[in-house]
Amino acid sequence: MSDLKTSITEATTAAMKARDKAKVAALRMVNAEIKRVEVDERRELSDEDVLTILNRMLKQRRDALSQYQDANRQDLAEQEQFEIALILEFLPEPLEASELEDIITAAIVEADAHSMKDMGKVMALVKAQVAGRADMSVVSSTVKAQLA
Repeated sequence: MSDLKTSITEATTAAMKARDKAKVAALRMVNAEIKRVEVDERRELSDEDVLTILNRMLKQRRDALSQYQDANRQDLAEQEQFEIALILEFLPEPLEASELEDIITAAIVEADAHSMKDMGKVMALVKAQVAGRADMSVVSSTVKAQLA
């Protein structure tokens, strides 16, 4: 079992013992998504796989949060913010903007990229280095800006 999956399970148990219903519900949702992927793919997930799942869930929560705020549904928006904060607890520290710039610049040099046609090569190199530590939409826009 991956370390990340174990820590999520332990956090669920701790929340149950503390009788924190909101946290238990959110952690069970995370565990259920991890379990769903394990059953669908019929394999044990690595930390990298769990990070991918958490990032996908985080993106979904952020999208839902913006929709709830646009619809003036503060009750649902607060729930999404709580879930976002909970998911962020299990993700590694995000990269600073300067670190991300350095990684992208190094990838552009390594891929010998000169135009937007080379963006795929650069993104592949960057994605491997920043997995789970940066929002890929920010990475994409930064790569576009540097290649333009």
